[in-house]
Amino acid sequence: MQPQRYTITSALPYTNGPVHIGQLSGAYVPADIYVRYLRLRYGRENVLYVCGSDEHGVPITLSAQKAGVSPQDIVDKYHNIIKKSFEEFGIDFDIYHRTSDPVHHETAKEFFKTLYDKGTFIEKKSEQYFDEENNQFLADRYITGGCPHCDNEKAYGDQCEKCGSSLSPEELKNPTSAISGNKPIMKETKHWYFPLDKCEDWLRAYISEGTLDGKEHHDPKGWKKHVVGQCKSWIDGGLHPRAMTRDLNWGINVPVENAEGKVLYVWFDAPIGYISATKAWAKEKGVDWEPFWKDESTKLVHFIGKDNIVFHCIIFPAMLKEEGSYILPENVPANQFMNMEGEKMSTSRNWTVWLNEYLEDFPGKQDVLRYCLIQNMPENKDSDFSWKDFQDRNNNELVANIGNFVNRVLVLSHKYFDGKVQACDFSETGDKAVLDEISKAYKTVSEKIEKYEFKSALQSVLNLSSVGNKYLADNEPWKLFKTDEKRTGEILNVALQVVQHLAVLLQPVLPFTAAKIVQILGSSFDDYKWSDGNELNYISADHQLNKPTLLFEKIENDAIQKQMDKLQAAKAQNLAAAPVSDYEPIKSTIQFDDFIKLDIRTGTIVEAVKVPKSSKLLNLTIDLGLEKRTVLSGIAKHFTAEEVIGQQVCVLANLAPRKMMGTESNGMVLMAEDADGKLKFIAPSEVAKNGMMIS
Repeated sequence: MQPQRYTITSALPYTNGPVHIGQLSGAYVPADIYVRYLRLRYGRENVLYVCGSDEHGVPITLSAQKAGVSPQDIVDKYHNIIKKSFEEFGIDFDIYHRTSDPVHHETAKEFFKTLYDKGTFIEKKSEQYFDEENNQFLADRYITGGCPHCDNEKAYGDQCEKCGSSLSPEELKNPTSAISGNKPIMKETKHWYFPLDKCEDWLRAYISEGTLDGKEHHDPKGWKKHVVGQCKSWIDGGLHPRAMTRDLNWGINVPVENAEGKVLYVWFDAPIGYISATKAWAKEKGVDWEPFWKDESTKLVHFIGKDNIVFHCIIFPAMLKEEGSYILPENVPANQFMNMEGEKMSTSRNWTVWLNEYLEDFPGKQDVLRYCLIQNMPENKDSDFSWKDFQDRNNNELVANIGNFVNRVLVLSHKYFDGKVQACDFSETGDKAVLDEISKAYKTVSEKIEKYEFKSALQSVLNLSSVGNKYLADNEPWKLFKTDEKRTGEILNVALQVVQHLAVLLQPVLPFTAAKIVQILGSSFDDYKWSDGNELNYISADHQLNKPTLLFEKIENDAIQKQMDKLQAAKAQNLAAAPVSDYEPIKSTIQFDDFIKLDIRTGTIVEAVKVPKSSKLLNLTIDLGLEKRTVLSGIAKHFTAEEVIGQQVCVLANLAPRKMMGTESNGMVLMAEDADGKLKFIAPSEVAKNGMMIS
């Protein structure tokens, strides 16, 4: 059934730094494509796209302390940078809000109080590190000490950034307060916990079957496999009550008695930011906000990266359902991660592309980056961004395909007919075939976008441009004009129809390019509507075209080299700060006959669960093509169960079975280990069929 309205959200960017291309490819460009398409097809008034700055949490207080400013100074700075970057890049939110706004504070408190009054929360006392000098309980990030797994003496209470191990403050050697530098004491505190364990049954049905309260809610086949897999892994591993408050002086005060010095957990208050943003938008527009969140005829979709899957598919839906009056998301099309030049993207190492810097370095080239991000979008597996690929895609695809076609059509129209559209009855077979391709393009692009397959949608638009280029090449109007002026005008008319519909089809994916085409055609977007493929609008005869301008220009090597130099400078700085380590010596020589005994196969991790009572083991179910295997792998300190689902691996398949922690392991996942003990998966450079033998 067609929804009456849509509520679309993108993950709230954390205001501890600018937005980078990894975030763009994960949560913002895909959502913007989807929203622009929905508005074109179903009307802007029926589609709401909300987002805003996430401005609470420990990292912001640490940044403020380090900079010698207030947390408000930090969030104000980055909120303005992020908001401006989004506007210049063309991410078309209906509202870009912020969680420091009074409307959000009121909304989050009200939500918490509703659950509190219903008796939802479990009040629990526990011991936590406390800084006596500053009279303050310490969040995990406020505690540093020796990592129990490596030689890092400055590990945080939640993670060692050197070896990547997840930690708890109690595991640290010689724990120290990051505020005073003193040794903290253990002191009793209390917090309010949400009982996620009581939600297991309905969450399992919601995720796996698409049902809610015994009724069909959504099509589970429409959810991405890695999203469902990560959620099932969490649920199957057992959900536990989760603290929804923190001892901190920056955030939203807990609105109950005896909660002084406590704020709402940032992951409780942040998703409520979608609701408070809707309230702020509705007040500004003078409309009712509730139908966008409380009417079952509304479709709610969250766009996020895979690191936020659990919060948007398990925790936030549990909060909404417990409150009782809200709808739940019908889809969460989370993307995987984008890497940078073959390495994991890292903001702390400056190994990324910051959006605000890109806009300064490449003015007017928003769609070039957008195009490259879509073509490399990590929809179902991790992808990679490289500056050489960026240059090649601009020069060899945008310039040579869409840019070349549109420019040729407009130049020829002005050369032969002074930019005036000639009459055409579309009676020629070739003409009809081209118009049929336009109709097919609308249907295909619509289908792909509705399924969140944005790379395929863009490719379908490019295919139509290729059809136009071929049509011109086959008919050669530059030769035909000498002998048949009338037919030349008809050919250019048909080509102009393709150009016009390219402008419509490009609006969701490359909006700046679409606007340029519309301007060149001497029209406005009001003249063009999204077609269902059955009925097409045509540019009328005698319509006057504007003078052509180039849609794209080549990007020269020096511009790319400048970006590569910037990355290399960041790498050199990181290497200079890193300790020097020796490589492990090569093991003793083996014979070829020893090597060929190894049966190494490609496979994909389809399920993963942390092994109870083990800090090292993950229980992996690996699809080897011909069968599925259970393999226990000692990687739990380096990877969570959720993040390895969908990872392609190489498996030593003929290793003798071995029983560990009561479970038989049948194989070994091959890993690479660096000098710091950090593990990386060994996998094919491109996705390979499961079960392929490695030799």
